Amino acid sequence: MKILAVTACPVGIAHTYMAAENLQKAADQLGVQIKVETQGSTGVENALTDKDIQEADGIIIAADKSVPKERFAGKKVIVTGVQDGIRRPEELISKFQNGDIPVYKPEQRSIEDTKKERASKQNPIYRHLMNGVSYMIPFIVIGGLLIAIALTLGGEKTPGGIVIPEDSIWKTIESLGGAAFTFMIPILAGFIAVSIADRPGLAPGMIGGFIAANGSFYGSEAGAGFIGGIIAGFLAGYVALAIKNIKVPKALQPIMPIIIIPIFASLIVGLAFIYIIGAPVAGIFEALTTWLAGMQGTSSILLAIILGAMISFDMGGPFNKVAFLFGSAMIVEGNYGIMGPIAVAICIPPIGMGLATFLNKKKYRKTEQEAGKAAFTMGLFGITEGAIPFAAQDPLRVIPSIMVGSMVGSVIAMIGNVGDRVAHGGPIVAVLGAVDNVVMFFIAAIVGVFVTAIMVNFLKKNVDVDQAPSVEPQVAEENKVKQIHKLTDIISIDLIDVNLQGTSRDSVIDELIGKLDRNGVLDSKDVFKQAILNREKESTTGLGMNIAIPHGKSKAVREPAVVFGLKRDGVDWHSLDGTDAKIIFMIAVPEESAGNEHLKILQMLSRKLMDDSFRNELLSVQSNEEAYKLLEKIH
Repeated sequence: MKILAVTACPVGIAHTYMAAENLQKAADQLGVQIKVETQGSTGVENALTDKDIQEADGIIIAADKSVPKERFAGKKVIVTGVQDGIRRPEELISKFQNGDIPVYKPEQRSIEDTKKERASKQNPIYRHLMNGVSYMIPFIVIGGLLIAIALTLGGEKTPGGIVIPEDSIWKTIESLGGAAFTFMIPILAGFIAVSIADRPGLAPGMIGGFIAANGSFYGSEAGAGFIGGIIAGFLAGYVALAIKNIKVPKALQPIMPIIIIPIFASLIVGLAFIYIIGAPVAGIFEALTTWLAGMQGTSSILLAIILGAMISFDMGGPFNKVAFLFGSAMIVEGNYGIMGPIAVAICIPPIGMGLATFLNKKKYRKTEQEAGKAAFTMGLFGITEGAIPFAAQDPLRVIPSIMVGSMVGSVIAMIGNVGDRVAHGGPIVAVLGAVDNVVMFFIAAIVGVFVTAIMVNFLKKNVDVDQAPSVEPQVAEENKVKQIHKLTDIISIDLIDVNLQGTSRDSVIDELIGKLDRNGVLDSKDVFKQAILNREKESTTGLGMNIAIPHGKSKAVREPAVVFGLKRDGVDWHSLDGTDAKIIFMIAVPEESAGNEHLKILQMLSRKLMDDSFRNELLSVQSNEEAYKLLEKIH
């Protein structure tokens, strides 16, 4: 019998190779031929060929990250976690010998993967909504820009405002922009439904969105707007999904996705919207639009504060996207005064952080100063995410600063009647003529940027490292040429402690991180600890057999390093076999490493720890020097 296996974990340093080693040992003991492909940090190794797959009797995928399965179509496939590859290799292989493994079929992929993703990722409601928004935004951008260009280049000032002559080419361009807007709500609803029910949900979703946008179906002048579109999308998606899950005779299965599901889902959604949902939702939306249009004084300022805070708090995350969706939807209703403050708030975090690095270089390392230049440029084009590197490294100082700056800029824009006809932000939209009251737009943005830069520089301390430009290249060059041939190239006696004192997992982690920090391996203990804990959340690094290998990649790591500790009486690491961790290796890897030599050494360590005699030798050492001498064998 020939078995193939693929092992992988999110970081790809330790678990990947431990699983491969144990699967190989188990196969040898059971008399089974096996080939294991590892998908680690160094890339794919021992890759499975088409010939291997063709000759295989079964496939084991032991992975804690997504591994494409299409190449294994028609083969018996087990999909499990990498821990099972480490702890239960004999059981996995024996399942093929018993012959009770189902054959993997490509058409099963979308259903199985969707269920797995829904269980492991963020709130599915939010994910479905953002799928619709991502497809909707291009229509708003195209419509807004075409209308703005037509008004700017072809409009004529009249007592009633800017008007484009009927016989002008610009009137045609304005109509094209209006046509793009008409697709917004149907596209939003359609792709919300697609996210829920796949392609069978598209037609019902778009039909429901069209009905939501056209109040004539249910006696409303304005329609149900984007709120109605969202409701129609979710309703269509879940109705289509329910019909899709109904068991039908095989003769009907081919026509289910192209005839039965779309027709019945469209009927249900359309009739429900026309006779039940449409009018009440339209009333709510009209009231909301009227309230927003009439906001003045304190209420409008409060709204600006909320929008500015949401845009800057998570910079492209859920809060940011909800505020952006709200502003985008108001554009279609002709209310540009909501997107105006949002457009200002969008650019303040990256430009503000970029300016901060220019104003006081003593507060920032060389790498941060370079990141500041990139952030400044990104801000000009309305990319809020340019500030994320700064927020990730120093959230307690950076996030409040960019939020205050964005709120100030948003309030000034609201008071100054700044409008934005395009679902985008930053100075670029003003340059393209999509902004009403351009002068106040720039005043609001400049004030907000300076508030952010001054506040963050006031809160931040001077960096402790030498910023002389002559030193930085030298250090980089030393790191670049450093060669790693054995484990002791990235571990020293000072990074070994054979008598750890911590009494819990987290206290031992703090103890080991402290050793790394005292030996100059880390820029920030807190940032690296968060990387370690994030890995623990994905799955425990307590491998059983009294072993734990906490590990993480982080920008806070200056160079690859390993710290080793022994906890004589053990500590609970939530290991799958219930054993306490006594042998603990912590692996620290830079996020962007110059080479893969250190990863090769760590693979050897991972495999070596599967050797019973080596583990017993480690447990018996009495001094740091004795442990170091034993680790010298790994090369």
